[in-house]
Amino acid sequence: MTGTEHDFRRYLNARVLSVTGAVVSAVALPVLVYQLTGSVGWTSAVTAAEALPYLVFGLLAGALADRLDRRLMMVAMDVTVAVVLFSVPVAWLLGGLTAPHVVVVAFATQTAFVFFDAANFGALPTLVGKEKLPAAYSTLYGRTTVVELVVPGLTGLLVAVVAPAALLAVNALTAVGSALLLRAITSVLSTPRPVRGAGELTEDVKEGLRFLWREPVIRVLTLVGATHSVASGAWMAVLVPFADKVLGVAPKGDPRLAVLFSCWGVGAVVASRLFPKVTRRWGNAKVSLATLPLSLLCGCLVLVSGHWTVLCVTATLWGVTGALVVINGITYRQQVCPEELQSRVNTTARMVAWGLGQPLGAGLAGVLSVAAGDPRAGLAGGLAVLFAGVTTAWVSPVLRRQKYRSQT
Repeated sequence: MTGTEHDFRRYLNARVLSVTGAVVSAVALPVLVYQLTGSVGWTSAVTAAEALPYLVFGLLAGALADRLDRRLMMVAMDVTVAVVLFSVPVAWLLGGLTAPHVVVVAFATQTAFVFFDAANFGALPTLVGKEKLPAAYSTLYGRTTVVELVVPGLTGLLVAVVAPAALLAVNALTAVGSALLLRAITSVLSTPRPVRGAGELTEDVKEGLRFLWREPVIRVLTLVGATHSVASGAWMAVLVPFADKVLGVAPKGDPRLAVLFSCWGVGAVVASRLFPKVTRRWGNAKVSLATLPLSLLCGCLVLVSGHWTVLCVTATLWGVTGALVVINGITYRQQVCPEELQSRVNTTARMVAWGLGQPLGAGLAGVLSVAAGDPRAGLAGGLAVLFAGVTTAWVSPVLRRQKYRSQT
C-alpha cells in the first residue's frame, strides 16, 4: 500500500469519526433542549443555530482554506469542537445546564465545522487527484451513510435510557480521534499561500462567487437546493415535537424514537446505491428534474402521516429522494470546479444551499409551529418553500436543455 493510500485511509477514518460525533450531536442536542424546556421554539432554535454558521462564515472559511494549510486547519477545528462540546456534560453534572447554553454550543461547534468543511472540500481532490475523485467520494459517502444509518438509531436508543448531555462527551472524543488521524497524514493537502490582507481575501471570495454564478447548471442546482434545505431544516426542527405531539412517541424512554431518527439514513444508503445507475442512464439534469418533485411528494406524505410506522416508510422515501438531490449537486460541482477554487466554490455553494436554507427552514418551522400550536404547521411551511423551488427548476430552461452527465 502506497503512502497516499495510507493517508486516504487515515482521512477516511477521520471523516467517519467526525460524522459519527456530528450525528450523535444532531440527535442529542434537540432531544436535550426539548427535555429541558418542552418548547418547540427552543428545539427549532438549536437546529437553526447548527445551520446558521455556514451562512455567516462560509465565504471567509472558503477563502482561508484555499490559502492556509488545510491539514492543520482541520486538526485545529477538531480540537475546538472537543473543548466546546465537553462543556455540556460538565455543566449538566454541576446542575447548571440551560437551553441558551445548548444553543450557544450548537452554534460554536458548527462554526468550527464550517472552517473544517471548507478545508475538507479542497483536501480530498488534492489527496487523491481528480481522476480518482469519483471513486474516493463514493467510498467516503458509502462509509458515512452507513454511520448515518446506524448511529441515529443507536443514539435514539441511548437517549431513552441515558441523559443526552452525557452522550455529547462521545462527540468530544470522536473529534479528538479525528484530529489525531488527520495530524498523522503526511501527504500534501494544500499549497499554502500567505494572507497579505483583507483585500486579497475579498478578491478570493469574489473569484469563487463569479465561478459559481457563471456556471448555469451549478447556479440553478445551488439556488433550488436552498429550497430543499428549507424543507429538510423544517423537518429536523420539528421531528422531536412531531413525534411527541402527533405520533405519541415520547422524547424520553421510548425506543421508537430511535427508529424515527434512522429513517433518513436508510434512505441515504439506498440513494448512494441508486445514484451512479440513474445518472448514467438519464444524466444529472433529468435526475434533478425528477428527484425534486419526488422529494416534495414524499415530504407531503410525511406531513400527513399520523402513525409512527407509516411515517417511518414515508420518511425513508423522503430520505432517498432528498439524498439524491444532495449527491447530484455535490458530485457535479466538485467535478467541474478547478482545483484551486475547490474550497471557495464548494463552501460558497454549501453556504447558499445549506447555510441559508437550513436555518431559514428551522426558524420558519419554529415560528409557525408556535403560532399554530402544532408542529405540522412548521413542516408545511418548509414544504411550501420547496414547492417554489420545484416550480423554479421546471420553469428554468437550464436543466431542461442541459445534457450534462455525472462522471461517476
